[in-house]
Amino acid sequence: MSSNEQGMLYLCATPIGNLDDITFRVLETLKNVDLIAAEDTRNSIKLLNHFDIHTEMTSYHEYNKYEKALYLIEKMQKGINVALITDAGTPAISDPGEVLVAECHKAGIRVTSLPGPAACITALTMSGLNTRRFCFEGFLPAIDDKKARKRILEDLKTESRTMIVYEAPHHLRAVLDDLYEALGDRRISICRELTKRFEEVNPTTIAQAIEYYKNNDPRGEYVLVIEGKSLQEQDEEKRLSWQEMSIEEHMRYYEEQGVSHKDAMKKVAVDRGVGKREIYQALLK
Repeated sequence: MSSNEQGMLYLCATPIGNLDDITFRVLETLKNVDLIAAEDTRNSIKLLNHFDIHTEMTSYHEYNKYEKALYLIEKMQKGINVALITDAGTPAISDPGEVLVAECHKAGIRVTSLPGPAACITALTMSGLNTRRFCFEGFLPAIDDKKARKRILEDLKTESRTMIVYEAPHHLRAVLDDLYEALGDRRISICRELTKRFEEVNPTTIAQAIEYYKNNDPRGEYVLVIEGKSLQEQDEEKRLSWQEMSIEEHMRYYEEQGVSHKDAMKKVAVDRGVGKREIYQALLK
């Protein structure tokens, strides 16, 4: 694929378990690019050998992602075409590939993505939870980074979309405890070993999962699909929060913002889930 013109970056999705999930387009690209940048060359060589691919490889991972990105861009500027692969799934998703993509855009290097397996989407579609609106959180901040972890969990408290979280087996119990403390008991689908022989999808609740893993050792890589807070629940919590104010204080809150007395009564009635006449009568008293 090399030429005198500037090269480009190909983001190639690789199987997350079942090797049959690789696409013909990815195979053709990996065979024809000049260089493959792999998260772990020792792991990726097994994939390449399986499909009889002999393209040169170089490492690109979390610990060299900045300096190696500059090296790869220099190659592409000289006409070298590069394919980026991760250990499993789609590059740049919870992956150092996002740095290389950003640097390519800065340098004017063309980037294309060859779609394929992604654990987050695979788990979501199998979860039984709402798929119309969802957010991908990836891995939560490390347990020892308590401040960052707490901040993210605080943000998730009011999240109404279905949430997707990755977790390693040795941290599963801790993340379930933290999710329960932050979110309360929610529906959750715990997915593991996706696309592999012993694939499991367990629709349960956070409390039930905590109880289950007290007596069962977590094994394999996990994707947690967590129910968001319903809009009705959010509205109810907001309504109850207004009840902590007196009606007079509630009226003053709006009037100090320049809202007319009449319009303030309407807003207060809506906030508290009552009729405007009830607010009017309360104010008369």
